[in-house]
Amino acid sequence: MKKIGVLIGKLYEESEYSQPAQAYRDAGYELVHIGKEKGEKVVDKNRENPVTIDEVPENVSPEDFDALLIPGGFSPDVLRSDDKIVDFLRNYFTLGKPLFTICHGPQLLVTAEVLKGRTLTCYKSIIVDVKNAGANYVDREVVVDRNLITSRTPKDLHAFIDASLKMLKE
Repeated sequence: MKKIGVLIGKLYEESEYSQPAQAYRDAGYELVHIGKEKGEKVVDKNRENPVTIDEVPENVSPEDFDALLIPGGFSPDVLRSDDKIVDFLRNYFTLGKPLFTICHGPQLLVTAEVLKGRTLTCYKSIIVDVKNAGANYVDREVVVDRNLITSRTPKDLHAFIDASLKMLKE
């Protein structure tokens, strides 16, 4: 079965996880939730909607996945303090496989030091971080730069999901 890894931690943005997740499941993908502790239940920013962590980075390989999703919220900031998650993301990114992230998700990419020369969009509060990481920021609802798809906020979810599903079909 085709698999999408989801890098997710506590205080994620619910819509930025649930809407793409449902679209990917509907397209025939299995989701594997990767986080800090296998079996942990992480909740969204409203402290609701628990998601169970299926795996930790040391038990999976970037090659196992057809794509990777990083929802926003506070989750990316929580996850980027974990070297194993950052290393997994960096290793995944070097494979050139599809990576989908929205809102604060690029914080993990900043920490993984993979944004130099890339073009993307993100939430307003991390624009300076993205630029300081060597990326070219553009203010659009969705940006596709080779294998990387980014969006700004939940209001951009429709375009984000459409672009990611299109990339998955290619």
